[in-house]
Amino acid sequence: MARFAPLVPKDGAVLDLACGRGRHLRLFQARGHAVVGVDVDTRGVGDLAGRPGVEIVTVDLEGADPWPFADRRFAAIVVTNYLHRPLLPRLCGAVAPGGFLLYETFARGNARFGRPSTPAYLLRSGELLELARGRLQVIAYEHGEVASPKAAVVQRLAAVNDLVPVPELDGDPQPRPLPAP
Repeated sequence: MARFAPLVPKDGAVLDLACGRGRHLRLFQARGHAVVGVDVDTRGVGDLAGRPGVEIVTVDLEGADPWPFADRRFAAIVVTNYLHRPLLPRLCGAVAPGGFLLYETFARGNARFGRPSTPAYLLRSGELLELARGRLQVIAYEHGEVASPKAAVVQRLAAVNDLVPVPELDGDPQPRPLPAP
């Protein structure tokens, strides 16, 4: 996620969905972004509550609680190690024009490395690409095994809300610069 942080527009807030201890919330706040952390348990980011430019929202996104952001749009939405499929289309719609969806979570095949191992919590092959198709321009996508921070099978997506056709590219959107790995 840090690799793509420089691409995120500074003029909007960054939403860290299922923020846990706030690793990405802290990263983007340190980069000068307004940040919003949302989780069912926000104790891990309690030390950030009340700081300027920090909004902490405690909500059960998988329960009866409604989506707490109505029509609000974000310069970036960051999701790591979390999957609740009913939210996926809503996330694409909550990315502001020119904003980014940065998503990384476990994929099928992860069971041999441990948890999660239930298919409900594992992405199918190409599932994040399908999410972006027709909605967001994919900047980077990966699917495979990683060794760190622990051995796992993951999918990663960096996508921008910019599908404006460019005539000289036969209607494709303008490519974005890729940050160095």
